[in-house]
Amino acid sequence: MSEFLTDAGTPHGNITDLQEFTDENAAFERITALYEENITKVKSRFSAFETGDKTSPADPAYYPYLGLTVDSTDINRTGKRSYGKIDAAGTFGTTVTQPALFESYYKEQIRLILKNHQRPVYVGLSDRTMPLPFVIEAASSNVSANDMPALQSIFTMPDLANINDSIANGTYVPVEGLPRPLALFTAERVDYSLARLAHYTGTVPEHFQRFVLFTNYQRYVDEFVEYGKKQVLEGEDYRAFVEPGNVVTPNPQLTDEPPTGTAPSHLPQMPAYHLLGEKHMGITLVNIGVGPSNAKTITDHIAVLRPHCWLMVGHCGGLRHTQRLGDFVLAHAYVREDHVLDEDIHPSVPLPAIAEIQVALTEAVARAADVSTGGTDIKEHFRTGTVYTTDDRDWELRHRELAIRFNQTRAIAVDMESATIAANGFRFRVPYGTLLCVSDKPIHGEIKLPGMANKFYEGRTSKHLHIGIDTLQQLRRQGVESLHSRKLRSFDEPAFR
Repeated sequence: MSEFLTDAGTPHGNITDLQEFTDENAAFERITALYEENITKVKSRFSAFETGDKTSPADPAYYPYLGLTVDSTDINRTGKRSYGKIDAAGTFGTTVTQPALFESYYKEQIRLILKNHQRPVYVGLSDRTMPLPFVIEAASSNVSANDMPALQSIFTMPDLANINDSIANGTYVPVEGLPRPLALFTAERVDYSLARLAHYTGTVPEHFQRFVLFTNYQRYVDEFVEYGKKQVLEGEDYRAFVEPGNVVTPNPQLTDEPPTGTAPSHLPQMPAYHLLGEKHMGITLVNIGVGPSNAKTITDHIAVLRPHCWLMVGHCGGLRHTQRLGDFVLAHAYVREDHVLDEDIHPSVPLPAIAEIQVALTEAVARAADVSTGGTDIKEHFRTGTVYTTDDRDWELRHRELAIRFNQTRAIAVDMESATIAANGFRFRVPYGTLLCVSDKPIHGEIKLPGMANKFYEGRTSKHLHIGIDTLQQLRRQGVESLHSRKLRSFDEPAFR
């Protein structure tokens, strides 16, 4: 049901065309209609610009708005979920974007706040205009330098002063007379990241799945490609396999659609590969390469897709005498010497282990080794402990200094990405985990050199990747609600997951 409201006197700020809804499907349909109506304005005016109209003003296009008002009597502090509810009286709202991509997510969040508060939601037009590049990605590709001033005077461009992570970082200061945040990301912040994802990974955001693996080694990619193509050609669990260039291999058991896409002549910076499941419940793997900068960049952007979890499955240096090449390391704590997130989440902030992921990873390792999780056999090639993440690729040259730090922190492995991925998971409320494979032991004289890898180590690559896949599949089967722990959410938290 919906009811048209006058804009005067509403607590939602400068919102127009407000309508009231008590059903998530109807609210979503209204969001979709407003979004399509406004992007059509941008596309139509840009089409006219391309055909010669460089002077007529553009009809402003605005992002849809979603909000609600909660009284103190509407607050329900019980419930199993850590999200989908508001713990303080007031008015809350957010701008929204790309409803076709976020359909299942938006509907779930709206359904939960309707159920938990028994209050209607309101949908209308915000006062945030849609930037041209977020509607038409290649809008400036054929525009000459002489035409750029006209383009910028007619169309809205991204306002970087208002695209930030203050809500997620906990630094947002409420503004008197405006709604408080309903979601971690505004529409502009989401659109910014969706554009960057395509650039960095070579695949469009629509292909990304809600269970994500990160790796720093090409062998894992090769194994995943082989596994993914086998799944879609022989199984019925996944609709298609997607590679950079949006090269799609459909599942012939599920569709008659032909393969599509063209492989790029050069791989992007962080190529992504996707096993497509229903409602984005499949698996995405991204090769982030080496270093915390890439790890921060990709998680900054994937976070807006609201994945259910992400795991790091990569290489590390072993720090214990008893470790051997190919042994596994399950991180239960991190030393954050990566520094790329220090301004967003202070290094003193602890990163709690997510119990559900720790258990699922341990059980997957046990299944791979055909041993019990409760016995001693699993410890033969498996250690749990602290991972030391550094931003120094040649940390081995600081052996004397770092040996003391390794001893003090009780670290069992060193790498360059895991703490970054975990910290951004904590920061963006995305459950995280790390299972690494020992590729060398520099402080014990076993330095990684060309041709050094033995058959035992190479055999571990396939097993390692399949442990990660098995873990994600198990987490999906047992239900994702338990993954989104309260330990990832603050006392003053937006309702949306």
